[in-house]
Amino acid sequence: MELIQTKKELREFRNGVRGSLGFVPTMGALHEGHAALIRQSAGENERTVVSIFVNPMQFGPREDLAKYPRPFERDLDICRETGANVVYAPDHADIYPAGFGSTVEVSGVGNHWCGASRPGHFVGVATVVLKLLNRVQADRLYLGQKDAQQAALLDKMVLDLDLETEVVVCPTIRGAGGLALSSRNQYLSPGEKAAAPALYRALMECGRQIKMGQTSPQKIAEIFQGLLPGYDGWRLDYFGVADPVTMSPVPVIDRKVRLLAAAFLGTTRLIDNISAGPGLEPG
Repeated sequence: MELIQTKKELREFRNGVRGSLGFVPTMGALHEGHAALIRQSAGENERTVVSIFVNPMQFGPREDLAKYPRPFERDLDICRETGANVVYAPDHADIYPAGFGSTVEVSGVGNHWCGASRPGHFVGVATVVLKLLNRVQADRLYLGQKDAQQAALLDKMVLDLDLETEVVVCPTIRGAGGLALSSRNQYLSPGEKAAAPALYRALMECGRQIKMGQTSPQKIAEIFQGLLPGYDGWRLDYFGVADPVTMSPVPVIDRKVRLLAAAFLGTTRLIDNISAGPGLEPG
């Protein structure tokens, strides 16, 4: 496995690639969810590039950029063990050189949920991923379903801007009790880790209510809020019933939808989502 840190080195690598190239963009602090993406890419492509770059543009002024975990050597080991051929780990100046002033905004998909809760977040995501795709020139881009709105937004960006990249969205990897794996889970205390799966359980119960015939998003939201436990550390950020492609709120649940939720457990913000629909098993 090769470690590359500059745009020039990456270009030289890409010029020598024959066959398909898969790309897994990350901010490091890798876990089994990232590992699953890398394995799938390695199994479907001749070469796989993993980027590790903590993107400051997607953090708000009161968010956790300074304390975001950066276990770089461990991340390299995971990439090596799961089949990555290259780790691209640029520094800030390589991605955002002096005078950088252009951004990418994907209209519509990012207007609600995390887009409303974290203003500017998706502009930062779209900007850095477009820059990375321009450099890597990947045939396939691998994303996790845990970040469903982000995946939908990047899929639309790729479509709208005519990028020659296929977006592959892979299933959410879950730990004990159904907790979606996330780099931020390591912020949780032991008591919070025990309470955290309640977010997934509440989503699944809402999905079962929809399967049995509940069609009102407002009623489903009430059910969700009633299910989130009375643990002192929980604070709901948002709950939504959304179209799985546009990520817009739906007025009535008469087709397949995506249930999305974000909540703070202590100081840690957790997000999760599942698919649901009339007569459909949630998940």
